[in-house]
Amino acid sequence: MAALGWLTPRRRSATARSVLAGEAAAEAARKASQELAPAEPPGEPPAEPEFPVVGDDRAAAFFDLDNTVMQGAALFHFGRGLYKRKFFERDELVRFAWQQTWFRLAGVEDPDHMQDARESALSIVKGHRVSELMSIGEEIYDEYMADRIWPGTRALAQAHLDAGQKVWLVTAAPVETATIIARRLGLTGALGTVAESVDGVYTGKLVGEPLHGPAKAEAVRALAAAEGLDLDRCAAYSDSHNDIPMLSLVGHPYAINPDAKLRKHARAREWRLRDYRTGRKAAKVGIPAAAGVGAVLGGTAAAVAVHRRRR
Repeated sequence: MAALGWLTPRRRSATARSVLAGEAAAEAARKASQELAPAEPPGEPPAEPEFPVVGDDRAAAFFDLDNTVMQGAALFHFGRGLYKRKFFERDELVRFAWQQTWFRLAGVEDPDHMQDARESALSIVKGHRVSELMSIGEEIYDEYMADRIWPGTRALAQAHLDAGQKVWLVTAAPVETATIIARRLGLTGALGTVAESVDGVYTGKLVGEPLHGPAKAEAVRALAAAEGLDLDRCAAYSDSHNDIPMLSLVGHPYAINPDAKLRKHARAREWRLRDYRTGRKAAKVGIPAAAGVGAVLGGTAAAVAVHRRRR
């Protein structure tokens, strides 16, 4: 019994020490395993979540047209096509040529130029049938617009389509022109400026106002409500600071070929930027690189040549 009495407390003490040793070993093993774990490569940011989200049918994408999807302004290209078909005289062509050249050089939308172009277009189409202009618009797309689509922006739109989402153009261009472009690119549809027509004939007036600036945001908001979309899950793309209201409306805004004001705004808010123009000068002033300086000079030369012929 004496021996047993001597052993019992020693066993208890050993048991306590064993527990302590086991805990210490476990803690050491845990620390060692953390130190031996392979470190993540330095400087690599965490992977971005997949976007657009495949199968998210409450999301959609909204694309500005001029200088976002297409180099230059659709309305000016449309005017060139109408002049070729004798819809108006050389004076109007000179104005269209100058406006297009200015647009290429500045890379931004000038409200006065855009308003002037719209008024010219309305006066030109007054009295013509909508069906006639739609048919001609298809031809003009092939002649002046098809080869001016930015491949990078087209790929972004296709990514949304491949994800099962709807893709809409949102533009101040006439809705008929925008609809033709959307159809040719395989997009869902287009929101554009609506010209008044009675019995299928243009009156030379607008319905409301041009779809520009805040009006674009209201159109997107209305379409989203009608389609049951969640704007926080939608994306919008534009090159112009005039479209900040539309870009601010969605959860995924993108600045595409941005003008200076939009670039500054996008960087301040950490919006994603994409610039598909190449060359330092093109990136600075917004000249579509695929068209090149030669196209700009060619547009100016064309205007000068018309003046000379008139004289």
